[in-house]
Amino acid sequence: MANRPLIGISGRTKTAGELNMKPDTFRDLHLDVYYCDYALGVIAAGGLPVFLPLSADPAQYGDRLDGLLLSGGTDIEPERYGQAPCPELYTREPDRDAFEMALLDSAADAGRPVLGICRGIQVLNVHGGGTLHQHVAPHARHDQPTNSIAHRVDLTEGSLAASLYGPSMEVNSLHHQTIDEMADGYEATGYSDDGAIEVIESRRRPWLGVQWHPELMDSRDRDPVFDWLVQAASG
Repeated sequence: MANRPLIGISGRTKTAGELNMKPDTFRDLHLDVYYCDYALGVIAAGGLPVFLPLSADPAQYGDRLDGLLLSGGTDIEPERYGQAPCPELYTREPDRDAFEMALLDSAADAGRPVLGICRGIQVLNVHGGGTLHQHVAPHARHDQPTNSIAHRVDLTEGSLAASLYGPSMEVNSLHHQTIDEMADGYEATGYSDDGAIEVIESRRRPWLGVQWHPELMDSRDRDPVFDWLVQAASG
């Protein structure tokens, strides 16, 4: 691909101390942290990944990027969808919440495609006005390697997801939250065997969310969801 589309990838900010980096002199310094697997999936599909630091103005990215990938991570502030925090809630990062919501505003204004993975599908839903189940323990399969198959996802006939994967697929499962009430303008097009929503698609925009982690599966470099994002960004 002569001009690889630029795909922005969100990350998170941590201190050197939180990451146990030495020497202790630097423990209070902040680092932008990104899992490389997302970028590797984008590169394999022909895109050029761009890591997006939280210190930048997200509104400035809309016209510069060709597409956006919202990565996995910790929990969204429940107050954003009108709930009180439950005891099992993981660490929250409100600055990241605000940054990614603003990234979606910018992507909407610019008409850019968006892929949300794990936390990313939840950000899409909350951004649109939906809610989350705050703790669904059976889906957090951290007792297995990250590339382990945990369950099947059945996909709706005629959906974008089904056009990419077929009627069903086997996925990993590394999340402890799932979508509850769907946001307006979205359709649920993939479900796990216990009825949890695993895929959502926007009716108005080229925005797609998946609850599993395709970037951590052995099929990453040929996973069609990365091809979809890069091809949509190329257009």
